[in-house]
Amino acid sequence: MNHPKVVILGAGSLFFGRKAIWQMVHSPHLNTGTLALVDTNVQRLHKMTALAKKVVAHNNVPLQIESSTERTDVLEGADYVVLSFAERNAYCRGIDVKTSAKYGIRMCSGDTIGPGGIMRTAREYPHIIAACQDIERLCPEAWVINYINPTAVHGIGLHKHFPKLKSFALCDAQWHLRMQYAELAGVPDDDKLELLPVGPNHFTWLSEATYDGRDIMPAIVQGLREKADAEDVNMQAQGDKESAKGYLNNSIAIELYDHLGALPTVLGHTKEYVRYYQGLNKTNNDRHPALKLFEADCRAELTNQMWQRVDEFVEGKAPIAEFDTENGPDPAADVIESMAGGLGKRFFINTTNNGAVANMPNDAFLEMYCDLSHEHGPVPVAQPTLPTGIRGMCQLVLDTHELTADAIFKQDVELLCRAMLVDPLTNSIGDTRALLNELIKQETELLPAWAMRGLKENARQIGQTKQAQKPEDLACSTKNVNANAIAVPGVKAY
Repeated sequence: MNHPKVVILGAGSLFFGRKAIWQMVHSPHLNTGTLALVDTNVQRLHKMTALAKKVVAHNNVPLQIESSTERTDVLEGADYVVLSFAERNAYCRGIDVKTSAKYGIRMCSGDTIGPGGIMRTAREYPHIIAACQDIERLCPEAWVINYINPTAVHGIGLHKHFPKLKSFALCDAQWHLRMQYAELAGVPDDDKLELLPVGPNHFTWLSEATYDGRDIMPAIVQGLREKADAEDVNMQAQGDKESAKGYLNNSIAIELYDHLGALPTVLGHTKEYVRYYQGLNKTNNDRHPALKLFEADCRAELTNQMWQRVDEFVEGKAPIAEFDTENGPDPAADVIESMAGGLGKRFFINTTNNGAVANMPNDAFLEMYCDLSHEHGPVPVAQPTLPTGIRGMCQLVLDTHELTADAIFKQDVELLCRAMLVDPLTNSIGDTRALLNELIKQETELLPAWAMRGLKENARQIGQTKQAQKPEDLACSTKNVNANAIAVPGVKAY
């Protein structure tokens, strides 16, 4: 492909926007094409556009830059459309996490499973649906790449509700996995290293690892076990400084490996997919404390720092050459580069199983190592089977995800409630209904109108429960969350 056109819906993305600019400029397979930036926040769109043009000029490449607040202005002719947006992400996750904690549900990330994952889908998927309707009309041959959490839910929705579109979903969580595990095993990170973790996104499990045909799984486990021992010894000190997503990850990974028979690979998320770290222990025999709660205020501050740095580049307070050294490749941009350039690389991609994992259904939407091309898209390589027990947990996660996507596509609050009841973290029908009701009320301005219309039936059901909560129990404190923080700005017109 000589002149690929890449459209980013959500140019102000905290994680992707800057790196996409970097890779489009520095890749010879991409920098003769077009980068189209879309964001509904006009001010931030102008900043990212100015930044992109400065980087293009500094590197003297022919990359064309387009930008608009309206996606329909730039979608025509697109080869790749990346979905990378959210609105008031940190603020809403703060609400989801703190409100859920009152009902006994603790989330260390709150954006892919549990009430947090369901509510984030309710906020974002309606806009993905609208975007895909335009993509079907204006660039039906483009590859649609979802890069928005919960990526598996949105990926399932794209496959099920827009079967004519060519789509898959991505996550950056596995990106550093090879390097980390190679170091633990004392082997090079090269083509002889084979790691095949598999499962739903953020719930992937490793049971086989080889280097040049030699089993290195014991060495990886032993390396993690040594790290876990150090974490356990310093648990109290670490608890004072470690983030919720990072707290005791090695120790929890080893505990799950010892009890379930495979190694979880994305612990910052996986530990909130299982019910063991919810603080429900009655015997005081658990090895680990309950999960710490996701720090929404820290995420908001990270976003602010990112935009301050963009301002410095755009206003000339920092040399644009520093942008080149501070930024680098990104998994989504790597994927696009490989597809457009015909590089034949393999990547961890979220797509349908199609027989790659023998003991999972063909339509199971899993994160797997895949061959990749522009012509065929992702083609999973053969994967190890999932251990019994973990397989069932994975299927429950996938059922929750599918119910969530269907509920939003069908605009059905009762179905959304069913998704939350099936979710592995909820444990009471009455509490689940009350929690859903409260979250919808608190996030009304960012939810579609049908969500509020569905509250009447949900409220009736709550009234029938015997354990209805007092009104004063339903207050949510978000005093530490900046209500104006927008992790990825401007979702409404994508």
